[in-house]
Amino acid sequence: MSTANGSIAPGASRTTLAPPATNSMRPKSTGLIPTNNVTTREGVTVRTRIDPTLTVDDVVRQLCVNLKVTEPSSNFALRDKDTDELIVNENLRKKIKNKANLKLVNSPNIEAAEIVQKLLVRDERTFKMALWSLKKFIKEEKFAQEFLSHGGLSELAQVICTEHGNTLAYALEAMHNLMDLDYGWSTLDNTFIFKVVQILSSPNSLINVCRPATAILKKLVEADPMNAPGPLIASSSRAPPVAPPGSVYRYGFQIVFQQMRREKGSLETVVNRLGSADTAMILHSMMLINSLLSHVHDTEWDEFISELERLNVRKAVIRLMSSHNIDDLTSSILDFQANIVRVTYRKKSTLVEPEVEPLHESALEYIWNCSKVQDGRDNDGEVLKWRKLGFSSENLVHEFQEVGELGLDCLRNFVTDDPDLFSKVILEQLSRPVDRRCPIAKASNEIVELLAEHWVIFAPAYSTSTTYQPFFLNFYRVHALATQFFLRMWNESGSAAGDFSRIVALARSQVKVALQRENTKPWHEVERDFLDCEYRAVRDRQMQELEAEDDLLSKVPVRNLKEKITRESAEFVRQQRIQCLFQGAWFVNGIPTPANGLSRRPNAQWRFIRLDNGLKYLHYVDSAVQFPVRNGLEDLPERIEIAAITQIATGTCASPPNILRDHLDLPPPNNLTPSPLSFSLLTATEGSLADQIASDQTRWADWTDGLNMLRRDSGHVTSEETAGYIKALTEIGLKIKLLDLSGEKVDIPSGLVAGPPPSNTDFFFSDLI
Repeated sequence: MSTANGSIAPGASRTTLAPPATNSMRPKSTGLIPTNNVTTREGVTVRTRIDPTLTVDDVVRQLCVNLKVTEPSSNFALRDKDTDELIVNENLRKKIKNKANLKLVNSPNIEAAEIVQKLLVRDERTFKMALWSLKKFIKEEKFAQEFLSHGGLSELAQVICTEHGNTLAYALEAMHNLMDLDYGWSTLDNTFIFKVVQILSSPNSLINVCRPATAILKKLVEADPMNAPGPLIASSSRAPPVAPPGSVYRYGFQIVFQQMRREKGSLETVVNRLGSADTAMILHSMMLINSLLSHVHDTEWDEFISELERLNVRKAVIRLMSSHNIDDLTSSILDFQANIVRVTYRKKSTLVEPEVEPLHESALEYIWNCSKVQDGRDNDGEVLKWRKLGFSSENLVHEFQEVGELGLDCLRNFVTDDPDLFSKVILEQLSRPVDRRCPIAKASNEIVELLAEHWVIFAPAYSTSTTYQPFFLNFYRVHALATQFFLRMWNESGSAAGDFSRIVALARSQVKVALQRENTKPWHEVERDFLDCEYRAVRDRQMQELEAEDDLLSKVPVRNLKEKITRESAEFVRQQRIQCLFQGAWFVNGIPTPANGLSRRPNAQWRFIRLDNGLKYLHYVDSAVQFPVRNGLEDLPERIEIAAITQIATGTCASPPNILRDHLDLPPPNNLTPSPLSFSLLTATEGSLADQIASDQTRWADWTDGLNMLRRDSGHVTSEETAGYIKALTEIGLKIKLLDLSGEKVDIPSGLVAGPPPSNTDFFFSDLI
């Protein structure tokens, strides 16, 4: 306690109380300035001076002594009166400095035990309030540990399985917040998962129920053994890795999708909610779809992707792209776009094997039946079947080798669009002399190659597109239009078999023109460019392009080399961006600029952020001035979990009006205009975790793209700068390789033809020198 003159007596308490004020007289000065107001459980507010060098336990102990509380001090804790945030050693000094209003409340262990008891009893008077408190407090590690130790998880799961309405919404939100921890919920079983799927699929479920239910399934999908930190227990080569005992990383795609199969229409419900009027519902549904796409297992890949295609998920996302109120969805849409790039590449690299895959066999049978052509024999007595459709041989595995399952899907969709037209075209070509026939099937595969080249379907670590690509999501329709264009050019130019490569060149030129300005160009103009253009105009433009281009870049070996260098360049830039995050950087704490004009002012002007070596947390410190930050994390007391970040939004906040212009490459702020160098780390439920402004364009690109590359369900690039680096590195690497070849005077063929196999096994491979 303080002495009469206000000094601290030796051995006395360093948490002191100012005398309470009365109506008739002012409190007598003690000589010490109070730092915070503390409200007791009885509602009495006292002015208190707290020594910032004390621990929270010591502060609570001395408060109990000064307030003459008879209960043990371990039964109490301090919380921020305005936000309910638990006061811990890490934030105590900040609360003292900001003169936060505090309150003395039950400790987390007491609060947790009481809430578990209320979940058991389910008294209508206290039940909902207990769940409301639970969804807030469960985010605190101390509370969560006590809640789990008292058997709270099973009680909460039971509530979710039996309640409905707002009560169910509170319980689901509490479970979702609990699942932000990487421990404690490994006992959730298939019964619980199936119940969440049922809740999500029910047409009677409220929006505020569906949002957390969707988020819980996303968490379970991402709790894959492959994502578990640390070493995994060894397993057979075919079986998935096994998580250590007690680990929450024991679920994943297979577990969740198995339960979604049981509830008919569950995936359809998720896709349909992309058309919801509730933006948060759309966001949660998009994130779940992205997580499923990112974690789909090989054994369910065909089934899951086919189901998504049947549900027209691409069309739903294209509609979102054309909406005018989707700023919050940009990151998730680009993530979906990147996932479809990976799906497309996998299809392209999957061999067509009709003798092994029933789906391939049925697709080819459908194509053949729609052609209404009869097979026969050629002059040499060989089977003449697939060559009638325009393939070069009867070996379909070889014919689809370069385009894989993607080529087969595109041909099937081309036929499905108008089976009668397909049959008419085939029969018309067969009526012509052999050397005048347009090889429809071969042309279809070539169009697939051209489109894959245009959209850079080279399977990099992430997509290099920074803008929406609605035409790419309409891959099959674009393929059909381009194939029709190929056929029309063939007919109008009177081409023969030797002119195939010339028509391919025309198609490549037209693809570039028709698909330019993809994020702004309307679809009807694409159709017009493919269907209404004249042969002579296309030929004249292509001749002009040839004068400015080197035909070398269009050769298949060079295109394959470019694919390889693109992948290497993408991975190099990815590692460079993450290294920047390891080093850390200073940012200005920005002021958010929401549409309603309200803004949250930052407490300090500057923030230093650094990524930890485990790639799990962003550690940071706020400061009024920049200072030299030591290596490691000792100077960075606060942190943000990477897993909690659902979106890196850009252009979201303005710089404070008093910011020093010397430190930023920015124009002066005007009415909180968003800075082009700003970005925010957003969550699905709590809004923004951080609002930062970079000092220059390079740092902004390093961090926005680096953070996107860290997220489990992400795969897109935000900045043109990063996309430009990847493109520049690819071009430089390609030119160096080609210079090596040209220096050796090596002739690069347009393609390679494999020779006949050996007639016997009487040979061996020589050693390479």
